[in-house]
Amino acid sequence: MHGLLNEYGIVVPKGVSKFRQTVVAKLESEKAKLTPLSQEMFWKLIEEFAALEAQLAYYQEKLDTLAAIHPECQRLMTIPGIGPLTATALVAAVSDASAFKNGRQFAAWLGLVPRQHSTGGKERLLGISKRGDSYLRKLLVHGARTTIRWVGRKTDRRSQWIRQLVERRGKNRTAVAVANKNARIVWALLTSHQDYQLATG
Repeated sequence: MHGLLNEYGIVVPKGVSKFRQTVVAKLESEKAKLTPLSQEMFWKLIEEFAALEAQLAYYQEKLDTLAAIHPECQRLMTIPGIGPLTATALVAAVSDASAFKNGRQFAAWLGLVPRQHSTGGKERLLGISKRGDSYLRKLLVHGARTTIRWVGRKTDRRSQWIRQLVERRGKNRTAVAVANKNARIVWALLTSHQDYQLATG
C-alpha cells in the first residue's frame, strides 16, 4: 500500500502503528488524487489489512494464554529477553531438552556458537554457524537486542557484562553473545525444572 499510494503522490508514514493511525484520514483528505477504481482498491486493501491485524491479535492472545498456563513457558519467561512468543516456540520445538548433553550443544543446535578453524595447534573462532532452527535463533537474537536496550545503569552482574561487551564488541556481536547465553540458560532451566535467578552480586 505504501508503494501504490506513492504512485499517486500520497505519502503515508512508515511503520505499522503510524500507518494504522493515518492511512484512513490520508485517503479521505487526498481522494481527489485518486480515480474511483483506485479508491475502491485502496479501501479493499484497508479492509484486508484490518482483517489480518485482527487475526494476528487473536493468535497472539492464544499464545499469551498458553504461555501463562504452561509451566515450562512460565519458567522460560523468567529469563530477560524471552517473552510468550519465544517461550512457546522453544517448548514446541524442544520436547526433551535432556537429549542435548549440555547447554553448549543446545546453543550449537540453534546455530549460536562460533565456527572453529584450527590449524597448527591454534584455534580460531569464526562467525556463528547459523545451523539449526533459524526461526528460534532469530527470536533469541531479537530478544537479546531488547535486553541490551534496557540494561541502562542496572548493577546486576549480567547487565554489567552486557555493557562491557557492547563497549568492546558492538551491539550486534553482543546480541548474539546474549542470545547464546540465553540458549544455554534455556537448556539449564528445561533440564533442572527451576526458575531463572538473576545474579545481583
